Amino acid sequence: MIMNPTALLLDLAARAQSVTDPDTLHDLLSTGHRAWCEGVADVRAGVDRETASLSDALLAERCAAAGAPWEEGMKRSEAVSALVFVTWEAAPAAMAYTELEEHAARFGVCLLGEDVL
Repeated sequence: MIMNPTALLLDLAARAQSVTDPDTLHDLLSTGHRAWCEGVADVRAGVDRETASLSDALLAERCAAAGAPWEEGMKRSEAVSALVFVTWEAAPAAMAYTELEEHAARFGVCLLGEDVL
């Protein structure tokens, strides 16, 4: 059964709440990270479709309304990227991943190895 990124992230976050085993948490976090990336890509595709026909002025208004203002000197692609991440971070799936990440961190689990930190 293939789940969409939102359903998967919500499921993983819920499952993680009762898990304390670092290896299991790492597996959940790793799966969640892949779903997080898919979710961002899905939002990116939607925002790209939504903003493709907008003028720069309308895009600036759309960004401001979402809390990602288009700052002076910013390229259109940068504004769209900012809009993507503001939109994604407000999504329940992204919030679920953050909860999963924070829960895993309480048990010393993260996706970066100590040699990277």
